[in-house]
Amino acid sequence: MTPENEHPIRHIVVVGGGSAGWMTAGLIAARHANGPEPRVSVTLVESPQVATIGVGEGTWPTIRSTLQQIGISEAAFLRECAAAFKQGTRFVDWIDRGEGDSYYHPFTAPAGYPGTDLASLWRGEGGTISFVDAVSAKGMVCDRDLAPKQPQTPEYAGVLNYGYHLDAGRFAALLTRHCTGRLGVRHVQDHVTEIHSTEEGDIASLQTATNGAIPGDLFIDCSGARSMLLGEHFGIPLIDQRNILFNDTALAVQVPYSRPDAPVASQTISTARTAGWIWDIGLTSRRGVGYVYSSRHGSEDEGHRILMDYLRASGAPDDAALRPRKISFAPGYRERFWHRNCVAVGMASGFIEPLEASALVMVELSARLISDELPADRRIMDIASRRFNEKFRYRWSRIIEFLKLHYALSRRTDSDYWHDHRELASNPDRLRELLELWRYRSPNETDFPQVDEIFSAASYQYVLCGMGLDLERATVQQDAGRRAEARRLFDENVRKANQYLSGLPANRSLLDRIAQHGIPAAG
Repeated sequence: MTPENEHPIRHIVVVGGGSAGWMTAGLIAARHANGPEPRVSVTLVESPQVATIGVGEGTWPTIRSTLQQIGISEAAFLRECAAAFKQGTRFVDWIDRGEGDSYYHPFTAPAGYPGTDLASLWRGEGGTISFVDAVSAKGMVCDRDLAPKQPQTPEYAGVLNYGYHLDAGRFAALLTRHCTGRLGVRHVQDHVTEIHSTEEGDIASLQTATNGAIPGDLFIDCSGARSMLLGEHFGIPLIDQRNILFNDTALAVQVPYSRPDAPVASQTISTARTAGWIWDIGLTSRRGVGYVYSSRHGSEDEGHRILMDYLRASGAPDDAALRPRKISFAPGYRERFWHRNCVAVGMASGFIEPLEASALVMVELSARLISDELPADRRIMDIASRRFNEKFRYRWSRIIEFLKLHYALSRRTDSDYWHDHRELASNPDRLRELLELWRYRSPNETDFPQVDEIFSAASYQYVLCGMGLDLERATVQQDAGRRAEARRLFDENVRKANQYLSGLPANRSLLDRIAQHGIPAAG
């Protein structure tokens, strides 16, 4: 028997579709609602009157385990979402706009990490090649548009680590079909007209236009920037971050390839401009390109011209047919993410900017933690919410610091935008402290103590070395044995890189083969 003061969590209601809503519903349903004795039911309410933004096309390698947990095959995902492999990000013109102004942040740790500090030994022992080429094969692989796996590599396995570029609209459609057809998620296409509360202040049900009241025990707000439940209903404010990261507007466009067999880039290309930066994401069927910028530092007309100039220079077809879509956003995150029996995921919880593709991974991390810590009863939900809020306040702070790092280290002098980004007042205190520390030693694990850091010290090493921060003073701390080990790792990396370059197929070639023949199942 259930004691009278207990309120078991049986009915979960997700408000909003898109990638955030359907990934969340899928992860929870796969674990708790699918099987002979389901613990909960999952209902997703999606208004047919509200279109999703659908431009977030970059993912992290974590998406592979997410898709596996939900139960979607890799071959089906690649085919149905026009997806391509992503192995990192290439940053162009972020340093000083000089010759060779380019570096990589790849999806792999430097050789020997974390035991051997190659970042501080690179200049002295690694020769004249770039840091990424000295410690990883990723840059060389991406420069040649190569895939991270071979035709015989099983599903979700890789010779090298990878995520994906995907068509967000087609991804949401695939998730919808899979969650409703395979995982038992109830899909209600209706407009929410009212939110009913309990006497204690929880959400009791959602009133819809044609389906009546939809009751629930836990409500997940995936309603996008509107934040219908957490923001509008509960009034949880947005903590504005425009004083740190200035970008608040984007012009996005879908660009066809110049020819059907055009190479598919193995990385996101991020190209800095006077008031922001341009993303360039290669899918199998097209490119997704956009200019994200600060409206305080540049106008829409100027942004349109900058984007069109980039498209012409990058070989896009006749730009007369291209109509960029304007997207405005308020960079920031909610003061709390889980309040009473409501938790926000995706843009309902916050959004900064698309640099480093952190938006979708935050959806994954949020949905996984909700699923992992799903409270059995309302009495312990407040404990779960406190732990969730602590975790994600930490994660948002680390994301903001890491994104700001790219701007703070730039030596560009061509606009107020870059000058303002270097002003000490616009840099978080912790980042300023770390940058001072890193002039005497390279980033290491003690700087990032949590076991599941959103960005590891390895990521910081790639950006610091790529942007040209002088770490030579740290070499005095390295003894002869470590220097010898560093030389061995540098030489070993060159040998491995040559093997990858000779053995990996082109991205386009492998994706075409998968579309025709699929991928071997994991053994």
